[in-house]
Amino acid sequence: MIAREKAFEAIEKALRRAPITALLGPRQCGKTTLARVVAGRHATTYFDLESVSDQARLANPLLVLKSLKGLVVIDEIQQRPDLLPTLRVLADRSPSPARFLILGSASPSLIRDASESLAGRVEFVELGGFDLGEVGCRNLERLWVRGGFPRSFLARTNDESVSCRENFIRTFLQRDIPQIGLSIPAPALRRFWTMLAHYHGQVWNASELSRSLGLSD
Repeated sequence: MIAREKAFEAIEKALRRAPITALLGPRQCGKTTLARVVAGRHATTYFDLESVSDQARLANPLLVLKSLKGLVVIDEIQQRPDLLPTLRVLADRSPSPARFLILGSASPSLIRDASESLAGRVEFVELGGFDLGEVGCRNLERLWVRGGFPRSFLARTNDESVSCRENFIRTFLQRDIPQIGLSIPAPALRRFWTMLAHYHGQVWNASELSRSLGLSD
């Protein structure tokens, strides 16, 4: 595993400053792995909202969360935006027995809801893929070819890395894009992305792209 000391320190500082820290970033960028590293340094209660059992544990969130102490990590918070008002109530306790670390995709709706519901109580930390400072200059070519997402970068073979990226793109187009309110069919958006990749570094020509897609410019 590649140490992400800069991101780790940013989270630790945010946890000391604010009752709630939101770690946001794209799917598979390493949020959960980093959160588990942070959790290993604290007395932690962990909830994964993609787990049916953890969803059931939070059927009555105020009753469950108000009794917890130390660090409380809630992963995939975008699955339960209704938890944000509850976290606001818990953050306003004085003294507060718990600090909350919530993890979610950096979608406009989540950022808006968290900013509105948790105003003055939350600090945001954004996480992307690996950068050169994390992987070292000796891995420059590997980072350039495979990208910075951990599963792709750390794959055992180039074929496995390509497969990781293909699976990510498929999931992003079919699942993540509709969640932010765009109703473009996944095959059409994939064609658009492919065209943009071929036109990279050239003059934007909306008419030529739109003709290929059968759309107006």
